Amino acid sequence: MVYKILLVDDEPDILEILSYSLESGGFKIYKANNGLEAIEIAEKIIPDLIIMDVMMPKMNGIEACDRIRKSNNLKDVIITFLSARSEDFSKIAGFEAGADDYITKPIKPKVLLSKVKALLRRKNSGDNQTIIQINDLIIDRSKYTVKLKGIDIFLPRKEFELLYLLTSSPNTVFTRGKILDIVWGNDVIVGDRTIDVHIRKLREKIGDSSFKTIKGVGYKFVS
Repeated sequence: MVYKILLVDDEPDILEILSYSLESGGFKIYKANNGLEAIEIAEKIIPDLIIMDVMMPKMNGIEACDRIRKSNNLKDVIITFLSARSEDFSKIAGFEAGADDYITKPIKPKVLLSKVKALLRRKNSGDNQTIIQINDLIIDRSKYTVKLKGIDIFLPRKEFELLYLLTSSPNTVFTRGKILDIVWGNDVIVGDRTIDVHIRKLREKIGDSSFKTIKGVGYKFVS
């Protein structure tokens, strides 16, 4: 099966770079330059995945995502934003509009390819949830909130994304390399123990016994 991906961005150079990277991964690529065009093309081809910028002329990505989610034909399409805007309020707006993920530019081609494959695996498994609940822990990605035993737990963005990744597949070991690729991507890493520091902070806030270190490999969330 060849997956169809719709790329939406008003910068031709970015469209070409993304197209080349994803076509090399075996995907069928379609392109749109703004939100209105994205909706028209999506209705015709019914893509498996839409990768969309936020700031675009005619119609921005947030409004386009909201409209796509209201279409019966497109309700099951995976949507991820790929934007240079990294503010939390922009991400929250994206998730509230119905996005499944939010990726910050710039991103390495191999990391983007890895994220795309992960999103499509999620679709195949039927797991498009934005809310994860494990015992007394509730993580709502659409609102960027965490509750533990009914109490709100504030987490900075990277801690939240790390927790969401680990809890997305409880008892599965995530290697340090995979964690860095998915959570940090192209962001600057300060020091070799960045993951360790974030895990320590999560242990303090969520509970030490919930996180297990696999020496020389990575970490897992214990349910």
